[in-house]
Amino acid sequence: MRQQQAYTVSCYSGGMLTVLLAFWLFSALELLLTLFPTSKLRRDLAVFISFAVLVVSLALLLLSMSLFTVLLFILGMYRSTNLLRVARARIHKKYLRRSALQTSSWLAIVQALATMAWLSDTHLGLAGLNLWLFIAWADVALATVLMTSTFRHIWTTRFPHLSVTDSGDANLPTLTVAIPARNETDDLEECLASLVASDYPKLEILVLDDCSQNKHTPEVIRSYAHAGVRFLQGKVPDDNWLAKNSAYQQLYTEANGELILFCGVDVRFQPGSLRELVAALQHKHKNMISLIPQNNVPSALTSLETTLLQPMRYAWEISLPRRLFHRPPVLSTCWLIRREIITSAGGFAAVSRSVVPESYFARVSAVQDGYSFMQSSAKMGILSKKGRVEQRATAIRTEYPRVHRRIELVMMLSLTELGGILLPYALVIGSLLHLVHTSLWLPSLIAVIILTATYASVVTLTYRVWLVRALIQLPLAAVIDIALLNYSMIKYEFFDVIWKDRNVCIPVMRVTDQITASE
Repeated sequence: MRQQQAYTVSCYSGGMLTVLLAFWLFSALELLLTLFPTSKLRRDLAVFISFAVLVVSLALLLLSMSLFTVLLFILGMYRSTNLLRVARARIHKKYLRRSALQTSSWLAIVQALATMAWLSDTHLGLAGLNLWLFIAWADVALATVLMTSTFRHIWTTRFPHLSVTDSGDANLPTLTVAIPARNETDDLEECLASLVASDYPKLEILVLDDCSQNKHTPEVIRSYAHAGVRFLQGKVPDDNWLAKNSAYQQLYTEANGELILFCGVDVRFQPGSLRELVAALQHKHKNMISLIPQNNVPSALTSLETTLLQPMRYAWEISLPRRLFHRPPVLSTCWLIRREIITSAGGFAAVSRSVVPESYFARVSAVQDGYSFMQSSAKMGILSKKGRVEQRATAIRTEYPRVHRRIELVMMLSLTELGGILLPYALVIGSLLHLVHTSLWLPSLIAVIILTATYASVVTLTYRVWLVRALIQLPLAAVIDIALLNYSMIKYEFFDVIWKDRNVCIPVMRVTDQITASE
């Protein structure tokens, strides 16, 4: 009997070792494949290896369900994505080779660490409960960092208290409000109506019709000509420009103001909003301000997705310790900048392909402490009114470019959200149900409390009111955020990302003309 058990264990170990070696073999072939010249053979091999990697990683998971095999299976899925990207070959050859090789190399490093940890646990017994305790307390540390960064940003982004002299007309520079518009609905009319009611004395309102396919957009713009709104007919951008950035460049070229406020049609202003915003810029001696607007509170029943999408978007900006990476938080909804800063930074030609061009100007301004990320106050009264469909489309358009179009970063961020946000909730429930060791309950509960408080504060910042639902919706918000991040990656790498009836993949991903023409 003992001999039979020993034989079974030996066969099982031999099978696991064989599958693991096969997994590494196909991973090595992936690395070599990225160096091959483009050919039909490379595409066929990439598809075959992609399928083989998925099969072998699934076999590892089925033979031994553990933390490490789950990690290797996830690595296998991203390796398969990288290989299919090589097979698809829809982007520029040099960029594809460099990007695929970089992704493959980083995945190999993570895979090596996971394999060593797994072998140590299997043969030396170095992990087990101690590893889970380490992960649980690491989650506490991560949650603390996120909470500290969030609360610091909420405190430092408060709108300053301005005296009467701060907002006096004599000190106000000329201001241009620049709005790109394409295929708009009633949002454009509501935005313009709120702007023409402004009491700002030196105001120019400039709206560019970005080659709209409907007649409504130019008609709305021209209908406000009597109120001083200037109409611009946009030009069709070439493939080296993202359409929105081309529209920004045209608006910047035509603007006469010393300051330029770029905003979308979803923004609403009070009569004194522009005066307060400019006064804040002068009061803080800044060159650029990016604004956190107040958002309409959506219904918990009919617009649940909205309350999950918008706060997570803000959390990406204020919850990360961006100061460590010299990446100041920024939002595209409404941002004010001195004209000379754009000029000295090379204009929008310097960021013609960037999905978030304002982040570049924020970094330039921050070098001399000339940038500020600021909340809209009740007195300022700047409101954002963006629906569920627009928010989802914005997330798909911006998520993958935000991580520099790198598959390995998508994987790392997905794993961080899985392990740092969702895992503490799972461990708390597992401890209560006696599915995991009870010693994991305390650190996991601490992490859950900290994460919940952090997320609730972001929701309160988003809507400027306390919402009870914020106490329970973080896990679902994290799941949706992970799904959108990976969906954005898949869309950019293999399909088209359509925004305002244009394919933004062409400038962002450097999709080749030949492929585009054939599709």
